[in-house]
Amino acid sequence: MANCAIVGINWGDEGKGRMVDLLTEDYDVVVRFQGGGNAGHTVINELGKFALHLLPSGIFRKGVVNILGNGVALDPQNLWTEMQDVESKGVKLTPENLKISDRASLLLPWHRDLDELEEMRLADKKYGSTKQGIAPFYSDKYQKKTILAGELFYPEELKAHLKDLLEWKNLTLTKVYGAKPYTMEMLDEWIFSYCEKIKPFVCDTGAFLRKAQKDGKSILFEAQLGSLRDLDYGIHPYTTSSNTTAAYAPIGSGLPSAKLNSVVGVVKAYSTCVGEGPFVCEMFGEDADKLREAGFEYGAKTGRPRRVGPIDIVATRYGVEVQAATEIALTKLDVLSYMDKIPVCTQYILSGETTDEFPFPSALKKAEPQIEYFEGWKCDISKIRTWNDLPKAAKDYVIYIEKDIGCPIKYVSVGPERDSVIIKYKECNYDK
Repeated sequence: MANCAIVGINWGDEGKGRMVDLLTEDYDVVVRFQGGGNAGHTVINELGKFALHLLPSGIFRKGVVNILGNGVALDPQNLWTEMQDVESKGVKLTPENLKISDRASLLLPWHRDLDELEEMRLADKKYGSTKQGIAPFYSDKYQKKTILAGELFYPEELKAHLKDLLEWKNLTLTKVYGAKPYTMEMLDEWIFSYCEKIKPFVCDTGAFLRKAQKDGKSILFEAQLGSLRDLDYGIHPYTTSSNTTAAYAPIGSGLPSAKLNSVVGVVKAYSTCVGEGPFVCEMFGEDADKLREAGFEYGAKTGRPRRVGPIDIVATRYGVEVQAATEIALTKLDVLSYMDKIPVCTQYILSGETTDEFPFPSALKKAEPQIEYFEGWKCDISKIRTWNDLPKAAKDYVIYIEKDIGCPIKYVSVGPERDSVIIKYKECNYDK
């Protein structure tokens, strides 16, 4: 049995979804182990283009079991909407290919409200939330103020639990934010409209995973966001509210005994960032606009224009270390084809000195990028499928990144389609 985690190395939006979709061909089970509806994992296949927010990206592969683990912020409303959308495009969803952990906590309607209310209160000090209720949800989870999906099978206990939470949460809504309170009638409608719809998919996924492990099945663990948004290791406080690292995969999936055989870290060939916080290598003006348009860099969930910049070697090397990545998938190399000279942030300048080390979050705002330029290849590479057919300048760029971040690049994507990935190891000699 081979287990693999696919994780983001930078700020998120690296292309994890398409890599999960690609690699799932070799796996039996795919598990989302953290995060929630703030994900935007884009998958393009024969059925069309999909931006998956909660559904695991292996959902399009026949014979693959997809699981939402206990570490996920489970939003029944968003999930049911997404399930309907996917099914309308020809994907059959059943309790056989989609399973929801009975230990996953439910993201309640007021979590989205509180997310938006707090961002409004913060005003120009906001964190750049997607307003999907993620921070209020995880806060409540660690206060033991959430509902578990398995409680849907115990209606009397569920109703009593909700009444207790309602009284407590309305105090925050009305007394802190001056917002309207919720009623039991509103929660009853929410349960009927969404929770009851997903209920047939809820089960003991931990037991399923333990059996799968015993039977020698291969498991792929799918993360959301990236190293620099991790709650513990990211650019605090501009992080998400869950652990985005591969190390959390066994816990958040419901299989604490899982051993990871490989960790595929996904890195974009340039840098992008949605949300607030320090972004040392950020481009501005016309250069930023050109890169943003070339890569169509807009948030899959929010539609917000992404902040863009050259690949950041310092941040990427740190992300590789945090994730303990064993191999790298470099995505969107084709986007850089329009550039005469390709910028790379090789080091930071901090207090007048250059450094290769990613600094403590408080120092990041004072860091400046040290930029070097590489020759562009100035031709369309989107149809190339072998390493040896890439222009020399493109290969030189990839090899430089590989050596400087200290992790082998196995996959190089040159387009959004499922087959537009070059598997580098099969063809290249690393001594050259």
